[in-house]
Amino acid sequence: MKATEAKLLLFLKKSSQFIIPIYQRTYSWTEKECRQLWDDIVRAGSSDKIAVHFVGSIVYIEDGQSQVTHQAPLLVIDGQQRLTTVTLLLAALAESVGEAVEPFDGFSQRKIRSYYLTNPEESGDRFFKLLLSQTDEGSLKAVVGGSEQPKESSLRVTENFASFKEWIKEGRVDLATLCRGLAKLMVVDIVLSRNQDNPQLIFESMNSTGKELSQADLIRNFILMGLEPTLQTRLYEQFWRPMEVDFGQEAYGTHFDAFMRHYLTVKTGEIPNISAVYDAFKMHAHSSRPDTTTEDAHIEALVRDIREYTRYFCAMALGKETEPELSRAFHDLRELKVDVAYPFLLDMYRDYAVGVLAKGDFVRSVRLVEAYVFRRAVSAIPTNSMNKTFAAFPKALKKDRYLESVQAQFLLLPSYRRFPSDVEFEGQIQIRDLYNFRSRSYWLRRLENFERKEPVSLGDYTIEHILPQNEDLSLAWQEALGPEWKRIQKTWLHRLGNLTLTGYNSEYSDRPFQEKRDMKGGFKESPLKLNASLGQVQGWNEEAILARAGHVAKLALRVWPSPTLDAGSLAAHRPSRGAKTSYSINEHPFLAKSGEAQSLFEAFRKEVLALDPCVSEEFLKLYVAYKAETNFVDVIPRAERLRLSLNMPFAEIEDPRGLCKDITGLKRWGNGNVQVSLANLDDLPYVIGLVRQSLELQLGNGAEL
Repeated sequence: MKATEAKLLLFLKKSSQFIIPIYQRTYSWTEKECRQLWDDIVRAGSSDKIAVHFVGSIVYIEDGQSQVTHQAPLLVIDGQQRLTTVTLLLAALAESVGEAVEPFDGFSQRKIRSYYLTNPEESGDRFFKLLLSQTDEGSLKAVVGGSEQPKESSLRVTENFASFKEWIKEGRVDLATLCRGLAKLMVVDIVLSRNQDNPQLIFESMNSTGKELSQADLIRNFILMGLEPTLQTRLYEQFWRPMEVDFGQEAYGTHFDAFMRHYLTVKTGEIPNISAVYDAFKMHAHSSRPDTTTEDAHIEALVRDIREYTRYFCAMALGKETEPELSRAFHDLRELKVDVAYPFLLDMYRDYAVGVLAKGDFVRSVRLVEAYVFRRAVSAIPTNSMNKTFAAFPKALKKDRYLESVQAQFLLLPSYRRFPSDVEFEGQIQIRDLYNFRSRSYWLRRLENFERKEPVSLGDYTIEHILPQNEDLSLAWQEALGPEWKRIQKTWLHRLGNLTLTGYNSEYSDRPFQEKRDMKGGFKESPLKLNASLGQVQGWNEEAILARAGHVAKLALRVWPSPTLDAGSLAAHRPSRGAKTSYSINEHPFLAKSGEAQSLFEAFRKEVLALDPCVSEEFLKLYVAYKAETNFVDVIPRAERLRLSLNMPFAEIEDPRGLCKDITGLKRWGNGNVQVSLANLDDLPYVIGLVRQSLELQLGNGAEL
């Protein structure tokens, strides 16, 4: 590698041609980045005190170690965004300058085109100084060559070129200032040798200015950059480019990183941080290569596998499923925003695609995911642990009894991850504020369209409060509700029994119930299932609201059903606990006999077991373990105190009194990096608070990944 400073325009002038490889992301600078570059150029051109302005580096590959001294094209691996943007600005400037004008030495139209935009003595592709990839290429050629844009043009190229022309046309910056600023631009010219340097490592380490590369950009470059050009082109055209097309330009930029996170969760069982997906992918790529497989064959198998999973993801997350029943199920999941379930859904879709999972069982499984998420939301159960729940599902399933196994896994979830029972859900949905619920259009649509062959579009209707929202209720409404009308309105206004759909919201207004019921287009004439019973109700009061809530709640149990398995089938899916140890409290002499430690322990165990129904106690030879999924606190008895080991990073414990010790890396009985002692009952409430932090971290009630 050889790096030197260079004036950008001189660098462009001396270079014959720059080519952007197919594996690089498309041109992605927006008006924001272009405006920043424009302002920097204007500032540099306006001040004699600014000698140069650095705009980053240009990293490219050539066969030898000479720098821009021969006519072979240069393969750019970092810097295409700046090169393209400056090219667009120069093209706009050339149009504005005109043929006979030279606002600054060296900036006539002819010189701009001949020095920086084209190779005038060449033809075909060699005529252009910069060749982009995909749809960007045709658009940039049209800009530089002054021809009509192709049918499939690049939005970024055309819009940014138009912006530069508009800013020049405004006349707020004179052309001489703009030219002086361009002449002051400096880059770090970095040339790599294909045989001696590792372009991927250098690419990763570059701290370039401009728009940050996405995790998807890094992954694509990692996969394709090191391959021979022929294989590189084939894999890109056969696998990667179809992925980009399936996603679409906008969705690829906004969804592909998330897809790769879900893909890696499926493959590794671990959920990578969204900002560390690239690092996790590299680890997976290296660890998953069989010893007998060549690197090229492994890369091809890997990109082929990613391609298959993108099909599943696009079907579920981007609305591209063609099977009607599955399409409806995925649509409902998207409206409910169940992104955390995608690793499990991807794994199921794979099994469906290869014939392991029948379509009907797949649909029912997807509906169970929907019901699980919606029931928990209605029951106000924290959602932080759901990503871990769904990530663990695939390994727990017995796929020879697929649907039964899915049902069993839901039923066997511990309390903090539980599938809310019919009793819990039926009660909660009647008392929740569903008007201000995040997905109110979702639940109303699902209730209305359940078992309808001709679904109703909610776009034609609005939500209706049968008992109006107006705090100054009319006398008719006050009389209908009785002396406690204020309490009734406040309590039941936004709840299930008082909410419905209508196309006559403005006509209904605050009218008394009987008028809403009997008027033209009123509840008696409504074609909606949610309004069917309202035509027979004589009056609207607290009793009527509660009755309707109970009726609709029964329907909700059918719309979002719970899994059902008999006891024998469920027992077959319970995980084996393994051989139980014969250890008991008797193995711990400080706990088996009366004394200070025994009194502390009895009080401590009572409080810990009360933290959550999922907490279990296990006596081991050297300590007593308290577990949810695994140990969250271990007790090592001593004569007059209990030594507690909390299974969490020391940096994450909140300990205002400073009782905890960092035992990271030290050999101790028990699990974890935090140690605290309990020597008297007065400290018990505080210590239990520390223990609760470890439990909540394990249950996922802390910060989500």
